[in-house]
Amino acid sequence: MNSPVLPSAEPAFRGEAQTIADPKVSLRNVTVKYGDVVAIDDVTFDIPGCAVTALIGPSGCGKSTFLRCINRMNETIPICRVTGDVLIDGENIMKKEVDTVLLRARVGMVFQQPNPFPKTIFDNVAYGPRIHGLASSKADLEEIVQTSLQRAGLWEEVKDSLHRPGTSLSGGQQQRLVIARAIAINPEVILMDEPCSALDPVATARIEELIDDLRTNYCIVIVTHSMSQAARISQYTGFLDRGKLIETGTTEQIFTRPQDTRTNDYITGRYG
Repeated sequence: MNSPVLPSAEPAFRGEAQTIADPKVSLRNVTVKYGDVVAIDDVTFDIPGCAVTALIGPSGCGKSTFLRCINRMNETIPICRVTGDVLIDGENIMKKEVDTVLLRARVGMVFQQPNPFPKTIFDNVAYGPRIHGLASSKADLEEIVQTSLQRAGLWEEVKDSLHRPGTSLSGGQQQRLVIARAIAINPEVILMDEPCSALDPVATARIEELIDDLRTNYCIVIVTHSMSQAARISQYTGFLDRGKLIETGTTEQIFTRPQDTRTNDYITGRYG
């Protein structure tokens, strides 16, 4: 896999002061509570487009909750309350009139465990384009499926068995199928919550290579517990601890010249 190209200009900011020119996603003073428990505490964070941004931090620090703010999945939890603004291309997606179904078409998500539908490989990828009316004919749908599988690096392995169940694939193949399903509806943002944690090293390397390829077209935000994975595949990194955004910057800066002692302690293994 090619080494990620780090931005040449290092942001002169950290924590809640972060600003990025023309961000794809912006969180402004976002707080998330589960009942009386604060999971995300007044976080402001800009996320660039066409890059991979990694979220790191100890277990329970709020990384997955942060991720779910970007597609409003937290709202599916009855006791969860979210305040603050989340903007995509300057549009506040927290407004009541925003259709969450359409939002989640713009913001795809890949989970920790591969979760293909109990359908064929073809129908897994075709599902989104069908329900969103993205294909005007069978030929259009077939082209979308093929293109999505090609971009997910899976086409050559499954092109002769598209009518096999998606669940018959290996774990790594299933995860690439799920990624193909996510990109079939042409999202703008892809959220990945520990996408490699259930995979073996070979499958992990394939997914990391795929992420590196996809970042040229998508804003990708990934939650990972692996410091080495964050260093390998991301261009920007945010460190969270107990719901607080402690430090942000280019991945190179965060891993080689952290400005906060808590970040340094976490990265060097003294904490977390």
